[in-house]
Amino acid sequence: MSTDLLAETEITDADLSELDLRDALAEDPGTPRILTRCDLSGADLRDAHLVDARLVDCRLDGARLEHAVLEGAVVTGGGASGAFLNHSDCTDARFERVDLANTRWQGALLTDTAFHGCRMTGAGLNSLRGIGYTFAQCNLMLARCKGIVLRGQTLEGLRMDEADLAAADLRETVWVESRLRGAHLVGAKFAGADLRGADLGEVSLEQAGYLRGATIGPVQAGLILASLGITVAE
Repeated sequence: MSTDLLAETEITDADLSELDLRDALAEDPGTPRILTRCDLSGADLRDAHLVDARLVDCRLDGARLEHAVLEGAVVTGGGASGAFLNHSDCTDARFERVDLANTRWQGALLTDTAFHGCRMTGAGLNSLRGIGYTFAQCNLMLARCKGIVLRGQTLEGLRMDEADLAAADLRETVWVESRLRGAHLVGAKFAGADLRGADLGEVSLEQAGYLRGATIGPVQAGLILASLGITVAE
């Protein structure tokens, strides 16, 4: 399909998969783009101008979005599994119910970016730039989140089983109906964190040491002691 379609700011049901869209999306169209149910799988959108764009139920699996500008964009539904968003600008962007499994975000600017209800298993979230990014009701199992900064946030409905949270700043966080089973926590900061609403799974004494400064509940404490062969009696 011709990239001439992109001269229009509202596009529906277009097949733009595997196309080089860099020239077509290089300039500000004057009106925010609205793409609905479009297939952009494998497309090259590097440096694309998508400020305030609306992408609804689109497919971007494997798409290249390095250095793309998605400031203020809203991406709802659909998926971008395996897409590359390294060094993209997603300031004030919102991702809702999007499949973002195995996406790459290294060096992305995520100031005030919000992820809600997204599948982000295996996502690469190391070396992020910006502050104020949030995750709610997201599956971050096996995600690489080394050095991520979530300080002071309420983390609700996060599944972070086996995620790499090494050197993460999780101070003063409050965990609600979330999971941290098997997460890699070396060097993570938990001072002032409330982990009573997090499923920690079986925690060894060594792993418990990484939680220094956090508050846990009696059941969680009992599991830690049980790992040492100590039984807590009433």
